[in-house]
Amino acid sequence: MARAMFEYTKTVLEKVSFDASLFCKEVQKAMRRLLPYEIEELRLFIQSLILRNPELNQCLIYLKK
Repeated sequence: MARAMFEYTKTVLEKVSFDASLFCKEVQKAMRRLLPYEIEELRLFIQSLILRNPELNQCLIYLKK
């Protein structure tokens, strides 16, 4: 079940990546819902999205350890 939440989170983040403020809100939600090892995977996923959309860089503050 947890893996399904991770995949769902990735899908949502891809869909809202056009708007940095929406993206940041979804990242905050993901940080509350995902397991610690999934957060590490999410960090890698978000870094790949930032390469395509540099304006999302501001959301990295929510991924601090």
